[in-house]
Amino acid sequence: MAHSVPPSEQSSMPPSGNNAHNMTWDVELLRVLVSRKGTQVEAQWAIHPQLKQDLMPTEWQEIADLMNKVTNIVGERFSKALAAVDLMPPGNA
Repeated sequence: MAHSVPPSEQSSMPPSGNNAHNMTWDVELLRVLVSRKGTQVEAQWAIHPQLKQDLMPTEWQEIADLMNKVTNIVGERFSKALAAVDLMPPGNA
């Protein structure tokens, strides 16, 4: 699911001491994944576990509703793009 990525010039240890204010960490809070098998398209989303714990139930519901809309939009667009591509080009049978 979600993960954090340390700065490229540093080890995997979090920043500490005097260097803490000079470094930034990229943290993946939300992820949308679209996959396909043949013509079947599936869109999923994930949220960082700590972010989910920090949200109030009403905030969590709002995020869930919005992300479900996002995955529907992305999945539909992916399906349309896939349908526009000729999956089986004509051959010499």
